[in-house]
Amino acid sequence: MKVRIMASKKRGETMELREQVLAALEARKGDYISGEELARALYVSRNAVWKAIEALRKDGHRIEAATHRGYRLTPESDVLTPQSVTVCLGGKAGLFTIHVEQALPSTNTHLKALAAEGAPEGTVVIALEQTAGRGRMGRAFFSPRGKGVYFSLLLRPKMSAVDATLVTTAAAVAVTDALLDVCGIDAAIKWVNDVYVGEKKVCGILTEGAFNVETGALESVVLGIGINVEPPPGGFPEELRPIAAPLYDKAAPAGIKSRLIAAVLSRLSDILPRLEEKPHLAEYKRRMFLTGREVDVVSGGEARRAGVLGVDDDFRLLVRYDNGETDALMSGEVRVVPERGGA
Repeated sequence: MKVRIMASKKRGETMELREQVLAALEARKGDYISGEELARALYVSRNAVWKAIEALRKDGHRIEAATHRGYRLTPESDVLTPQSVTVCLGGKAGLFTIHVEQALPSTNTHLKALAAEGAPEGTVVIALEQTAGRGRMGRAFFSPRGKGVYFSLLLRPKMSAVDATLVTTAAAVAVTDALLDVCGIDAAIKWVNDVYVGEKKVCGILTEGAFNVETGALESVVLGIGINVEPPPGGFPEELRPIAAPLYDKAAPAGIKSRLIAAVLSRLSDILPRLEEKPHLAEYKRRMFLTGREVDVVSGGEARRAGVLGVDDDFRLLVRYDNGETDALMSGEVRVVPERGGA
């Protein structure tokens, strides 16, 4: 079983001029580039460069102009774009083909449609807003515009449906690593697919597979990740307030969303090619915070109280019920019982 992320085409082959200008400004963000230099590099007139700059400004990019110095994308400019993510990916940018949409019902749903049309492995769909975001068990995932990062990654692995759980656990580790590296936030994993800071959820992960009807083989896996970055206007919906939280109490630092997406993708690119070896197992076990906690194991509408013993080498949750029986859960729902004195 091997997972390989295929390289995308070179970005410049299909870029519009304003996208090429933005890519150049992103690569040297904060520094001035002369209009003459841009025009020469892109084989266009300086007037064409000026028109591209004006179009980018209308899109919300903060671009300053100075006589005899040229143009610069200010450090405070914070528009999430394929270019802003690509520059953060550095040498790994060629592994991914990145699309950014203003709004989608669901990045997973959109990417599954692209996968059915033959989109290559490594395709990433990012939405500034999801109007019908989904989590596990068919639950809605609250995705207000500009307040989080919502993206999906297409994989075409050679593995069974059972092994696809490895993708979910790899994503949980990738997210916790990214939060620590980019934000300095030490997050934990709630089995099997949620990321928590303290006693509240900051990230949900949804992995969905598509199968060949004739052969029954797994054709593609769409990995969806949603991270709450900033407080939504008016706060979270009432039903989510006891369980959900953002990474930041107010506006996040400029560029943090692009850096987070790039960091997650980069970490996944390290793990996925060796997924069969479970290189993330030790880190998953270390960050899984349910060990020693009480949970309610929900099945068939009924909940059974159990103590969590840990996670085994197949990422199954080991529990002991009140009657002394033990079990190794491969899937399902567990609800955390708040610790005494906790929320």
